Amino acid sequence: MTSQSQGIHQLLQAEKRAKDKLEEAKKRKAKRLRQAKEEAMAEIDQYRMQRDQEFRQKHAKIMGSQSNISEEIEVQTLEKIKELNGSYNKSMESVINQLLSIVCDVKPEIHANYRITN
Repeated sequence: MTSQSQGIHQLLQAEKRAKDKLEEAKKRKAKRLRQAKEEAMAEIDQYRMQRDQEFRQKHAKIMGSQSNISEEIEVQTLEKIKELNGSYNKSMESVINQLLSIVCDVKPEIHANYRITN
């Protein structure tokens, strides 16, 4: 009887050790899964930051070229305005004199369609 109880006792101890090993394996698996998830999240964050940085560089390049175009257009517009103001100032006096001479120099003439009726 003692050998039977001793055998049962050994079986129970073996079952307990197997159960402990199984629990330990489950804990290691859960720990490894958490670790893998954290590593994946870190990798995703790093990739996201890299892509965001690339996007910002492309955006800055495109917007920078647009602002350069805007600046060039602004400069060209200011040059054209200066050119037109210079032309205006140069020819203003002669145009005013021409208008005054046309308006003030009245030459009385009879219109071609005028008919004298007596």
